Parts: sequence; structure tokens; C-alpha cells
Amino acid sequence: MAKTTLFINGRIFLSPLRPGQNAGLHTPPSFASCLLIRNDTILHVGSPQDEPITTALLSSSSEGKEEVVETIDLAGHSLLPGFIDGHMHLMIMGQSLTKLDLGPCKSLSDIRSTIRSYAASHPDVPRILCRGWMHSMTPDGVTAKDLDGLDMDGKDRPILVDTKDLHSAWCNTAGIRDLGAQEWTDVPGGTIERDADGKVTGVFNEAANITYVWPYLARVATVEERMAAIQAAVEAYHSVGYTGAIDMAMDEGAWDALQELRRRSSPSEEGNGGKEGIPLRIAAYWLVKPGKNDEENVRQVERAVELARQFNSETTPDCRIVGVKIICDGIIDGCTAGLSEPYEHNGHREVPLWTAEQLEPVVKRADEAGLQVALHAIGDETIKTVLDVLIAHASPERRPRVEHLELSSERDAERLGKAGITASIQPVHADPAILRAWPKLLGAHRCGRAFAYREFADHGAPLALGSDAPTAPHAPLPNVYVGATRRSYREPDYQTTVNPHFALGVCEAIAAASQGVAYSCRDENRIGRLEKGMKADFTIVDMDWEKEKLKEAKVLETWFDGRKVWSAKN
Repeated sequence: MAKTTLFINGRIFLSPLRPGQNAGLHTPPSFASCLLIRNDTILHVGSPQDEPITTALLSSSSEGKEEVVETIDLAGHSLLPGFIDGHMHLMIMGQSLTKLDLGPCKSLSDIRSTIRSYAASHPDVPRILCRGWMHSMTPDGVTAKDLDGLDMDGKDRPILVDTKDLHSAWCNTAGIRDLGAQEWTDVPGGTIERDADGKVTGVFNEAANITYVWPYLARVATVEERMAAIQAAVEAYHSVGYTGAIDMAMDEGAWDALQELRRRSSPSEEGNGGKEGIPLRIAAYWLVKPGKNDEENVRQVERAVELARQFNSETTPDCRIVGVKIICDGIIDGCTAGLSEPYEHNGHREVPLWTAEQLEPVVKRADEAGLQVALHAIGDETIKTVLDVLIAHASPERRPRVEHLELSSERDAERLGKAGITASIQPVHADPAILRAWPKLLGAHRCGRAFAYREFADHGAPLALGSDAPTAPHAPLPNVYVGATRRSYREPDYQTTVNPHFALGVCEAIAAASQGVAYSCRDENRIGRLEKGMKADFTIVDMDWEKEKLKEAKVLETWFDGRKVWSAKN
């Protein structure tokens, strides 16, 4: 029997724009008061006087009807499209939930003390896995020796620490042995830190981290553990209002676990109409790592092409391969982002992880095969390079995208918009509380160009908001808060704002975190908006629409495919 549900007395957010457009800084929200769904589809959005609503209300109050209509009173709460995280890492996100968080640490001493306490209270874990290290906590650098001697008496377990951004890893001497890192050879675009005698010191950066450490973490985790991590990530995402996500670095280990979870989660004929059981719509970009030559790089694209033929919008619309992702530079905090001028504090300029000549054959092949191209670019020099390549070799109708865009020139902000290239941005990375080192690293003159979201939007670049979880907090409303206020969500009492003239509007940011992300992965005709015929994916929120009050918003329920999948009451 069809299930029909009517939501009344709500503030049901109506998108003020067509897909691919931005709402602008000052667009006020507009609302309907009623939403009618049947099974997994929206039937009507409007007011109590509309004929579909009056009919549903009569059905809900009548006995003996073949179709039962359930009525839910929203009591004035807001009902928003289900958020879609425009840039995240699904399995790593789930794994991070069980890692020791070093985010509150301020120094090496804090890190050592935190790990020592954790080791003492967790005697049975085989490895001590940590997250949240920032280079600014350890300005004098680190080695394996800094992590040695922290375990309980009689134990010497491997300790492995991820940076907050996942671009570097740091381990103790036992970790070097467990990784087998002494046998590793250097890889293009990455560094394995060594001492004067050539011995590995326990820090692995950029492509070395991706090539060696990430597969190690997948390898030491069983398929069951990887599936559990994905399931934990899905549940965490429901709790903050997400119904979809873009995985922006999919690889074999995560993909295998995801497919096994899909197989095991598929319900019987009696459950949910035989639909897939993972209640999150997942679009994935296949990670292409720097290879030794063009042939090796293109071979990775061919793997993505092969998977996309099997997993696409026609065959598996809620779990598909949509493109390739290439990490073209590092990060500013690690002094590995590609800049047009040297770093202020040390005069260093980073060698690019990918040159334009290396990118071109990869982008061409992906575009020819119908895949989207997503290029990670943080520093202004790298942003210029990737725009040159995308404008020359990626078809606009494929909706190519640039990830992060943290320090762009005014000229490249304009080029991005005029080319219609998606600006995939993560306002949580613009939180002032984590940018304290930037003036020293960049100089004040360059900090004035940080996170130029307003320019991207005004020049016409489609916006897609993401979190980059687990490198940053994953909740979407805090993300919107930072994007709209340019103030800190992590430290609410911290009064610094970062370039407030680059702020987004509240409606603009909410639309970019739902409709904008759907558009970015070519799914705007199914999800991202509350309109007739769209999927019944939404979240119910107790919120004030003033931007300063967004940090107080509370997600009450999350609905996926017309089913409630999370409730604050539970």
C-alpha cells in the first residue's frame, strides 16, 4: 500500500534559483507551509488551501479510506532539502570517529600527554590511531622519536597520527616497522622524510601518504571494519541532516567495502520495495595518484571509466562513479600549497604535485570518456594551472570543478566564473580559529585574498558546499554559519573575522549545500530541491534564519526516500 505523509505548519524552504545559479548575498528566504509526499516522492509543496493539500487533509481525517494519510505538524520548524556534502571522504570519515582526536592540543607536549593517557586507558587496541594534528602545533618539526615511549610499560604498539587535512602522517618507530616504511621508495609528488643517513624518520607527506599510508590503513582494517566505518559515517551524517554525499577520493579498498555493504544491506522483497539499504545517496570521484609517467596516470582513469560503465545514474543512481579527482597541490599550513610568491617565513616555493603537462592527458581522457574532472587546488599558482587545463581540455557540459580554492587571484576568480567551472568550497576551512598561522606563512597582503567565495559567486561559478570531513567538522549548518558570517564556529568567543566582504548569503549557502551539490554531480533533477517529483529527502530543523544565530540551530529529524532515518528524540 502506498504511504502518504502530509507535513503542515512548517517553514518549508523554497529554492530561489534554478540549478547552476547562485542566490546572491541579500536574497531573503521564502517558504511554503505544507509538504505532501507519497512513498519516496514529493507530490506537492504549497499552502493548506491548495487542492492536493485539502484532499490529503480530508483523507487523514476519514475512516475506511484505502489510502491512509499521516499528518505531521511541524509546529513552525523549518524543513530544508536534505543536505548533500559536496566534498568528503566516506570510509575515512567513519574510521576517524574511533581515532584519538588531537585537535584540542596546542603543542608537542600536549600531543604526547594525550596519547600517553589514551594508551593507558586502551590496553587492547593493536594500534594507536590518531587524528587532528596540525603543523602549527609542532613548529619545530617532528620525528618518530617524539612518539616513542608513550605506550604502557611492556608495550610498544604502532602509533600513527594523521594531520587534520589528511595530507601528512606521522608515526613512531614501531609504526615505521609496521608500515614497512624503510623499504619505501620516493614517489612523484610526495616526500618520505629521512635523516642525514637516509633512514626514514616517520613523517610522510602528500603523495607518499596517499600512496603508502592510506592503503596500509585500508589493509590492516578487515572488510567488516571498513563496512562498520562506512555505516558509522552514514549514521553520523543523518544526525546532522545529510541525505547525500560526494566521496572525493574513492579507491579500491573503500569501494570494495561500500559494495559489500550495499549487498548486505539490500532488504528482502518485503522490506522497502527491494531498494538498496544504504540510506545515503553517494556519488564518487576516483582518486588518480601521481604516477611515474602519463601511461600510468591514464591507466588509473581507465579504471574509473570501467567502474562508471557499471555504476552510473541508470544502473545504481544512489551509488555511482561520476568522475576522477586529482590532488594538484598541498596545503598552506604544511607549506605545500602551490604559490606564485614564496612563503613569507622561509622563502620557499613548492614544486607542483602535478604540472600542466602531466594533467593534460588525464583530463583529456576523463573528459572524452564522459567523466567529470575534480582538481584539488589551494594555492594561487596551482589554481591558475588547473584553470588553464580545465578551460582548454574539459567540456563545460561535463561540469568540471575545482576543490578548495583557498587563495585565488582576482583574475582567476573571474576566469572560474566565466568558464562556469564549479567552485567546490568548504567554509569550515575558513574558520578564523584555524588560520592563526596564515599571516606568518603568507604575509598580511596575501591573507586578504583568502576564501574569495563572494567573487566566485558574483562572477557566475556554480557553488557546491562541502565539509572535507574528516579533515573538518562535517555538520552542514555550522558550515553555512562560517560561510555567511566569516566567524569561528569552533571558538565562538574568538572575535576575528576573515575577509567578511567575501561572505555568502544564508539562502545562497543553504542552496549551495543542497541544490548546488546536486547540480555539481549532475543529479539536480532528482535531489537537492523541495519540488513536485523530486525525491523525498529532507531535514527538519529548529533554527532562526538570522546568520548570527545559525550556530544555535538543531537538527530534529532526517528523512531519506520518504522514511525517517534519524530523530533527535531517539
